[in-house]
Formats: sequence, structure tokens, C-alpha cells
Amino acid sequence: MNDRTAPGPTAWLVATLALLSAVSPLATDMYLPAFPQMQGDLETTAASVQLTLTTFMVGLALGQLLIGPLSDALGRRGPLLVGTLVCLAASIACALAPNVAVLVAMRFVQGMSGAAGIVLARAVITDLTRGPRTARLMSLMMVLGGLMPALAPSIGGGILEVGDWRTIFWVVCALVAVMVVLVVAVVPESLPVERREPGGLRRLVAGAGEVLRNRTYLFATGVFTLGFSAFFGYISASPFVLQNILGLDELQFAVVFGGNSLGIMATGALAIRLAGRVPILPVVGVGLALLATGAVALLVLALMGPTLVPTLVAMFVTAASIGLFMGNSSALAMQALRSSAGTGSAILGAAQFLLAGLISPIVGINGENDAVPMGAVLVVGSALAWLSYLALRRETARNDAPTAG
Repeated sequence: MNDRTAPGPTAWLVATLALLSAVSPLATDMYLPAFPQMQGDLETTAASVQLTLTTFMVGLALGQLLIGPLSDALGRRGPLLVGTLVCLAASIACALAPNVAVLVAMRFVQGMSGAAGIVLARAVITDLTRGPRTARLMSLMMVLGGLMPALAPSIGGGILEVGDWRTIFWVVCALVAVMVVLVVAVVPESLPVERREPGGLRRLVAGAGEVLRNRTYLFATGVFTLGFSAFFGYISASPFVLQNILGLDELQFAVVFGGNSLGIMATGALAIRLAGRVPILPVVGVGLALLATGAVALLVLALMGPTLVPTLVAMFVTAASIGLFMGNSSALAMQALRSSAGTGSAILGAAQFLLAGLISPIVGINGENDAVPMGAVLVVGSALAWLSYLALRRETARNDAPTAG
């Protein structure tokens, strides 16, 4: 099968790839509203509960680095099926965890195996599509990747109205089970034997240097990962800020996150609509400007003593920024690579979740009743993302400049 004759994905396959891209980000944060409940039920500390989030993110990062290159040598379908089956087993273990130590360990396994859905959904799209259709589908996957962490706490808060924190993990189990069935029934082997590249992890190491020497890719990845990490600082701290400091109950917390998710959906839809009509870089710049505005506002409010309405407005602005820069910056990164797209995808995804995982415990460093670490993380992350954006603009202008002679 050559590139010109490769069949495009069916509607069912696109829906399945969207689910594969969404379940792990959904599982990342769906239990955030239950953090205070888990702390009491498991008789542990807030930092230990947040560690379950960190280990999941580290697992997602490492899993993408391992599974992406492995699939280049073995094909997509086999690693995807094994990954989803292991993720199902780990999800069941999380729901049954008797203590926080077991939960921390199983969240790592859940993240590492769940990474198969994220990295291989991108790989299947790359295998089966070309040109504008690839860009649109990749943007859709990235919007889902940004939307799900914000939407997940609203879903989790709703589940807590009828169950406890373990019920949330049982819901994740059900979603992963659906994922397994759809992989078996819908996902084809998209990488023929003649296009496979042996070498696995050795190829990742060899290709990483080539990928990271691509300055456009490097700066676009910086925008993507640093911006998402700042946003994730808000996500991981907000359950304690909104519930412990500002006094919202679990249902009110879910409503707030639902509203913020609508903001992400609106700006994400706008970004997709603007694709091909407006240059990407200015849209990314607007998104980062919104992120920085929300970050500064949240830090100022935290230092002054958070009040409900201004904090909610600043959080909405922060969340809405994601739809404008995440999909676009990832598209810029991947479009910069003429080859080694699989390695570039693995590094992009691994950096995204590894940095986000490192952020999670930092925002709780002063305990669950202090919003200043969240504001500081947001300001630093958005500032670094903006610096990457400025470097990306300079590099893009240099590449587009006409050459002499």
C-alpha cells in the first residue's frame, strides 16, 4: 500500500480514534473532585493523593516513548490491543485499591498502558491520511486532549452525587472496556509490513537527536508543552482552591468545570474553523495572551485573598485559551518534520504529560488551603510558553525569508 492509495479512515474509525485519544486524559482528572474524600477514606495526606496524579502522568509520558517506536517496528494494532487490555486490568485494580500505595502504583501502570491509545491514534491518522485531512484530524485529537482534563472533573463531580471515588474508577473501567471492544472491531492494521522500521527504542534514541535539532519543531513543542503544563497547574490545584478555600460543594465544582469546558469547546471549534483561513501563528499568540492574562489574574487574586466571582472569571479565561493554542502548536510541530514523525509524536506527547505530572505536586506544596502556588505555576508556565512562541515566530520568519541568488 503506497501513500497515494491508502484508504482514508471511516467514520467509525475516526470515532474510535477520538475515544482512544480522550479516555486517558479523561481518566487523568475525573477523580479530582474526590481528592478531599479520598484523603479521608484512605487515611493519607493531600500530597499523597496528588501523587496518584503525578504517577499517572509519568506513566503516560514513558508509555508514549516506549509504545510509539515499538509500533513502528511491530505495527499499530497489536501494541494497541495489548495496551488497552493492560489498561483495563490496571483500572480495575485502581477501583479496588485498599490503600494509597497500591493506588499510586496502579495509576502508573494505568497511565503507561493507556498511553497506547494517545500515541497510536496519532500514528494511525498519520498512516491513513494526508494533507488537510491529517491536519484537521490531528487538531481534533489535540482539542480532545485539552478538553478532557477540563471536562473530566465535571463528570467526576456528577458521579460523586450518586457514588464515591471508587465509582469514578469503575466508570473509567467501563470506558476502557468499550475501548477494547472497538479496537478489536474497528481498528485495522494501518502500517503494512513493508513500511515498518525495525530498531524500536534504538531508533527512538537515534531519531531524537535529529528531531530535536529541528528548531521549528523544538519551539512549537515548547509552546505546546509549557502552555499545557501551566494549564494543568490550574487543573490539579482547582479542586482544593474551589472547594477548600472558596467553599464550593462537589456539584458546584462540577458546574464550574462544565462551564470552563464549554469555553475550551468554543475556542477549539473556532480554531478549527479558522484553519486554512487565518495564519496559525497569530491564533496561537492570542491563545497564549489569554493564558497569561488568566494566570496573572489568578496570582494577584491568590496574593490578595481569593474571592469567588473574580477567581471564576480568571479560571474561565485560562481554560478558554487552550482551544486556541494546543491544536495549532502541535500541528506546527508535526508539520516541521519531513521524517521521523513517529519519534516526534512520541517526544511531543511524553514531554506534555511528564511536565504536567511534575507540576501537580508543586501546586500543593503549601498544603490544600493556599492558592499562591497555583498562581505562580501559571505565571511561570505561561511566560515560558510565550518565550517559546517568540522564538517560534523568529524561526518561522527566518525559514520563510527568500534566499539570495
